[in-house]
Amino acid sequence: MSSVHVVRPDLTRERVAETYETIRPYVRRTPVLEARGAEFGLDDFPLAFKLESLQHSGSFKARGAFTHLLLREIADAGVVAASGGNHGAAVAYAAMRLKKRATIFVPEISSPAKIARIKEYGAHLVLAGQRYADALEASERWRLENGATPIPAFDAVENLLGTATIALELEDQLPHIDTVIVAVGGGGLIGGIAAYLEGRVKVVAVEPQGAPKLTRALEAGGPVDAETDTIAADSLAPRRIGTLNYDVLRRCVASVILVADAELREAQARLWTKAAIVTEPGGAAAAAALTSGRYKPSPSERVCVIISGANTIAVDFTR
Repeated sequence: MSSVHVVRPDLTRERVAETYETIRPYVRRTPVLEARGAEFGLDDFPLAFKLESLQHSGSFKARGAFTHLLLREIADAGVVAASGGNHGAAVAYAAMRLKKRATIFVPEISSPAKIARIKEYGAHLVLAGQRYADALEASERWRLENGATPIPAFDAVENLLGTATIALELEDQLPHIDTVIVAVGGGGLIGGIAAYLEGRVKVVAVEPQGAPKLTRALEAGGPVDAETDTIAADSLAPRRIGTLNYDVLRRCVASVILVADAELREAQARLWTKAAIVTEPGGAAAAAALTSGRYKPSPSERVCVIISGANTIAVDFTR
């Protein structure tokens, strides 16, 4: 085991444990499905899936949303968030549970399933522009006019504290894991997990070829704008990696893997046909690193894949 240092003083394991105790009454301890790689047409190695797709609001985002709403002072005007969809649904759900007002801005590419969840939870929904960046700009203008508390989608300590609780659960559920594979959007999911597991478990990042935010940032030495052309655009395609998250990821991630859109679809299909796991394209990205053959574990390597979200409409994978 390598030596461990604290990536950030506000992301200590002690503070993550405190955060977990705060949000625990409001989030699910999501299950782990243990399997073998051979069951999925891969080499035979120990394989597990952490099913954050079964979290409240349909994705891991509920953890960060509750962390924000429970640890911060909320304005009388309530909260406002911009989102590709999952973060918006999570903030809407948390606001509903905690009896706060919520206004959610989403782009037109947001999936009908995510829009339906936001409406179901009683938030005020605003469609704004084609991409996440457009919705974010519109939400900022609205916030300045109305004084609501902004809830960032990924680039805040509260987001990382929330997602680090996934790793806290994993240490108990899979104490001997070697590698965790995690999708990258803005970096909030993998940032919390990587910070918590630093020096204990190898963390592998996966992002769409059409939205290589972390890849471009590592090439440039800092966050820069990247393409946003992928079927997972409503979950994994902000223009750039979060600044706070990049600072964590450049130190804590072992490698970054790029997967094609067709490989995301294939991973979705294989998860469904082999294990009845439902995912959206972005939620299957980590699994796509394996099913595409772009990441090949050793025979004894104990691998855990984070299934990050399942806010999707039904897809007939038999066609």
